[in-house]
Amino acid sequence: MKRILLASTFLALPLAAQAEGELNLYVWSDSISPELIAKFTAETGIKVNVDGYNSNEDLLTKLQAGASGYDLVTPSQHFLKIMADEGLLEDIDAHSLAAYQAVDAKWRGQWWDETNEYSIPLAYGTAGFTVNRNLYKGAVDSWKVLFEPEADLQGKIAMLSYPDEIVGAAQLYLGVPFCTEDSAEMKKVYDLLAAQKPFVAAYTSDNIENRIAGGEVAAHFWWDGNSMKIRFNDAAPIEYAMPKEGLVGWLDSMVVPKGAPNVENAKKFIDFMSSVDNATVQYNFYGHSAPVAIDVSKAKYTPENAPELFPNVPVEFSRTCSPAAQDLVTKVWTQLLQ
Repeated sequence: MKRILLASTFLALPLAAQAEGELNLYVWSDSISPELIAKFTAETGIKVNVDGYNSNEDLLTKLQAGASGYDLVTPSQHFLKIMADEGLLEDIDAHSLAAYQAVDAKWRGQWWDETNEYSIPLAYGTAGFTVNRNLYKGAVDSWKVLFEPEADLQGKIAMLSYPDEIVGAAQLYLGVPFCTEDSAEMKKVYDLLAAQKPFVAAYTSDNIENRIAGGEVAAHFWWDGNSMKIRFNDAAPIEYAMPKEGLVGWLDSMVVPKGAPNVENAKKFIDFMSSVDNATVQYNFYGHSAPVAIDVSKAKYTPENAPELFPNVPVEFSRTCSPAAQDLVTKVWTQLLQ
């Protein structure tokens, strides 16, 4: 999940924009290169309207409500599976698109879209935590730093506003399996987060880059590429941790909501975004790993200058949990924030 949470101005979308020359995107905020939006319109004559969301939960709620008017959305893998199972996505024969040929083989036939009918991947990465090195000098090789903070971090850490990746990270630290239905195991997760809570300055998913780089907090739950871009582009004194217990993985894909008014335009956009040249521009803009082929010679970020994108610890991807397991996650988070 995702990943850049900056304030943006979006065009208002009609609920049923039927014009053949339009494409309505509902994507992670600030995730698509404006250069590519302009290029796509110049090449095709298709007007692109962009709206943004800041969590998978927001996207799922919108699609479940129906009649969104959107033509293309970008859920993370475990939410993509939920949407497909609930009949919220168009079967676009994704494996027949030109874009499919660009997809790295390791992302084909995955559990969230086993027959490659619905999705073409857009970006992937990890969720972890970042520290401000002006405020914290210690090691960052374990989740213990964030979940059981020492005195120099107490009251100076911030977490996200939703449970998805936070609960996953706590499970990695405790050795609790993702999607467990064991209430005793999930009580361990709750106890850990409850013990941490007095030391948390904020539970928020907004304005993270300013909060951590500006020194409002010394540690923040965050994403790999976001941390990397602020360090790389703004020379912020921050470091993305590589906890030995592992990082939480995510992969966002381009899919078409059921009943989308401009399905063919969405397919054109998917193919456009997946060409080598355009995927390279997108990689350089977004700062998250590309699951399709790019021109490495033009890649802005490499293992040498962007270690955040090339983790040297295990990565476990979030999964679609059973209703019973998801209920336990919801219960943990609800009780935590009471």
